[in-house]
Amino acid sequence: MLKIFFLLFLLPNWAFGANSLNNLFKSSSRSYIQIVGSSTVYPFVATISETFGRDTKFKTPIVESTGTGGGFKLFCSGVGYEFPDFVNASREIKKSEKEKCSQNGVNVGEIKIGYDGIVLANSVKGQKYNLTKTQIFLALSEKVPNKNNELVNNFYKNWQEIDKNLPNIKISIYGPPSTSGTRDAFVELVMLESCIKNSAFIKEYPDEKIRHKKCQIIRSDGNFIEAGENDNLIVQKLKNDKDALGIFGFSFLQENQNFIQPSLINSVAPSLENIVSRAYTISRPLYVYYKKEHLNLIDGMKEFIAEIISKNTLGNEGYLLQTGLIPLSNQEIEKIEVGLRRNL
Repeated sequence: MLKIFFLLFLLPNWAFGANSLNNLFKSSSRSYIQIVGSSTVYPFVATISETFGRDTKFKTPIVESTGTGGGFKLFCSGVGYEFPDFVNASREIKKSEKEKCSQNGVNVGEIKIGYDGIVLANSVKGQKYNLTKTQIFLALSEKVPNKNNELVNNFYKNWQEIDKNLPNIKISIYGPPSTSGTRDAFVELVMLESCIKNSAFIKEYPDEKIRHKKCQIIRSDGNFIEAGENDNLIVQKLKNDKDALGIFGFSFLQENQNFIQPSLINSVAPSLENIVSRAYTISRPLYVYYKKEHLNLIDGMKEFIAEIISKNTLGNEGYLLQTGLIPLSNQEIEKIEVGLRRNL
């Protein structure tokens, strides 16, 4: 056991892959909470974990950034000490993930912890963008309509080719991979909204279910670059490329506002006020899911959940505001508390 903790001390949390995690925690007991999931939610839950370890008798939970999809894969794999207790998610759990959990005996509890915007941003040294969702869709979609309203491979290489009022700059966008909840939410809020009622897509794919899938496909010809699950890596790319855009959560924008600037979406800037009011339309709720079977298996599970939903954590004056989380209303927190009392 000492060797395990020595390894944990030496290596960063994100260094562990799925196989090493499973091997690491295959034991007959565990005295700490294990959390996996979204890179967007990671900073918030890491802060809660540090506070929990400092202010209670329990050990600090171990939090790993695996991405939302990767986190659910680990979380839903089974019940017991070798499986994670919580998964962070930058989207709601999918039906297929619920089914995987159920097949493996996992009953899932859900906690909404707040809201986050998804931003497109670039270096402060570059030109500021003001984009519409349709323009972003045309820049990123695998297929686009041509002048005859026929679907063809995306031929747009420059922003000005999409709209003469946009900068004469090559389209270069860094974003998260398909396992990311941020990618899922972005596709839902931007790509699908612009595509699902597009006449060329309707003509090519009259079946809405098929069209729904086709609308989500992002181009792979080099203008969109997958930059991994760690949003900080995207920020680093933007510092070195003033013309490129990056897609990531609002909290990372706040942390790096000396280096990067947000694009306006329909002339609206991403801000706390605009995201809360929904004036900024690329926003989504964030979640933490817990394993009900572990409530009496792992020390501190119930107490950690109580720390998560405390108004001192999530409320309008909660400490997570300092890390960029957009808070729940007191009414939302009270509703969550009522629901949890039935489960804990």
